[in-house]
Amino acid sequence: MEVDIFIPCFIDQLYPQTGFNMVKLLEKAGVRVHYNPDQTCCGQIAFNSGFWDEAKKLGEKFIGDFNNGRIVVGPSASCIGFVKNNYDELFYNTAFHNEYKQLQRNFYEISDFLVNVIKKTEFGSVFEHKITYHDSCAALREYKLKDEPRLLLSKVKGLELIEMQDTDVCCGFGGTFAVKFEPVSTAMAEQKVRNALDTGAEYIVSTDSSCLMHQYGYIKKHKLPLKVAHLVDVLASGLE
Repeated sequence: MEVDIFIPCFIDQLYPQTGFNMVKLLEKAGVRVHYNPDQTCCGQIAFNSGFWDEAKKLGEKFIGDFNNGRIVVGPSASCIGFVKNNYDELFYNTAFHNEYKQLQRNFYEISDFLVNVIKKTEFGSVFEHKITYHDSCAALREYKLKDEPRLLLSKVKGLELIEMQDTDVCCGFGGTFAVKFEPVSTAMAEQKVRNALDTGAEYIVSTDSSCLMHQYGYIKKHKLPLKVAHLVDVLASGLE
């Protein structure tokens, strides 16, 4: 099988190793990977902030960047959930109608692709730590992703998953919400991190680096004994 990979803005600018680790996982699964270096933002931040004209321009380019009929895989339930659910608002019954519908059908978050498309759940991963899992709002509510990451984590040697209280409650990031409503956002991050600490876990793991970045900001500021890791980085741990 051949796929294109989508590298979200957060991964590209702040966590590039997660992108490389996704390639490592896909190649370990026997998938041939294509990367278009001209790809840019899907338009989610502009759309969610009310700048629909700007989001549409970004979306038009995004559709063109992946308009080859191949499956597209990415390490962000947030971005991919946005394309699957909100491109209808921008491109329904437009000149891009058929192209965006094809992209929606072909677009997969990495854990969904591994578990439900190619049926690959074991990689020989080793991560000898206690972790707790954060269900991002976008993953759980937009993408409808819950069991797949947990199934993959259950196959990692040495890993112990301890579910935190209110794992499905928002961490307070929400894109520009964290900027516009900083006190509320910070209070939500505090509650999420406290719930994670109560489990005794060493790491918070999630499908979305944006949520992890927000939570780690609180962790770092308060010098708390907790780390964060993207699901992909955990699955790639211990692989050659």
